Amino acid sequence: MTDSSTSTGAERRILVSIPEQRLALVAGGTLIAEYPVSTARNGPGESIGSECTPTGWHRIRARIGAGCPPGTVFVGRRPTGEIYSPALAAREPDRDWILTRILWLCGMEPGRNRLGDVDSQRRYIYIHGCPDELPMGIPLSHGCVRMRNTDVMALFDAVGVGTRVLIENRPLQALLAVS
Repeated sequence: MTDSSTSTGAERRILVSIPEQRLALVAGGTLIAEYPVSTARNGPGESIGSECTPTGWHRIRARIGAGCPPGTVFVGRRPTGEIYSPALAAREPDRDWILTRILWLCGMEPGRNRLGDVDSQRRYIYIHGCPDELPMGIPLSHGCVRMRNTDVMALFDAVGVGTRVLIENRPLQALLAVS
């Protein structure tokens, strides 16, 4: 399920604007796609245990879930054999649902989002699918970047391991200038 050798999309970049709750896929400064997302309810931040969305440059460490059906439930980056449904959600109302695909992020900036108490990879920060009934455009996650399942599938297919990801507390237009 984990593909750590894919190199497609190496020149592509993912940009995440926390204030706009938007994710953009760009290549050479050209916008390829844009999606609504949901980042952390606790806002931006890097500390382990903060349940904040880490900022700065990251890269995709692993792509998880290739070939899994939409709605596949993951725990510990492994499919559980469950497919998300409202009935399953009703049985487990407090579960943090990680669905369909996972792009596991690794920080690239030592002291900011890599190593020590700020390591995004050790915090298990992902871009992942979530129940489609959860709102997008509103910060509600536990630190990850949540997407609609169809959107995360499209993004997953467009990027590879090593793709750089910039997450900032700035508008997308400002991020396009630095990508």
